[in-house]
Amino acid sequence: MPGSLVTCLWFDGNAAEAAEYYVSIFPNSKITSRQAYPEGGNEQHHSAGKDLTVEFELNGHKFVGLNGGPMFKFNPAVSFQIMCKDQAEIDYYWDKLKEGGDPEAQRCSWVADKFGLSWQVVYENFPKILGGQDKERANRAMAKMMGMKKLIVDELENA
Repeated sequence: MPGSLVTCLWFDGNAAEAAEYYVSIFPNSKITSRQAYPEGGNEQHHSAGKDLTVEFELNGHKFVGLNGGPMFKFNPAVSFQIMCKDQAEIDYYWDKLKEGGDPEAQRCSWVADKFGLSWQVVYENFPKILGGQDKERANRAMAKMMGMKKLIVDELENA
């Protein structure tokens, strides 16, 4: 489809490991293709025959993992939001993505995984709470969220 968007993620040689990890976490997900570095490719950082790219889908969102080398690292300026319907979903994604990740990068629903990629594990009703008619409740909910690492649905709903 013309104009369709695909997110390209730059890895330092571990794109396949990351893709396999993410596909194991998200339902309805799969690795769709791999492309190897050709003979005479970028020998400075990669060997011919190793993965250049790994294409995968997470719940219908398309990604390309590129083994580009050590020059660039992920940072929290870019993150992926996972909209969760309840505490069980929040707990599932949070617990999976925090394994081996940076504990210092866990706050206000943000979690950095073991590859350094940032995710926001969000309660899907939270934007409605913040945008609702009750501004005092919205302020209390925002204050609660700012003090949390992983979001706690009951505390947000009852703020």
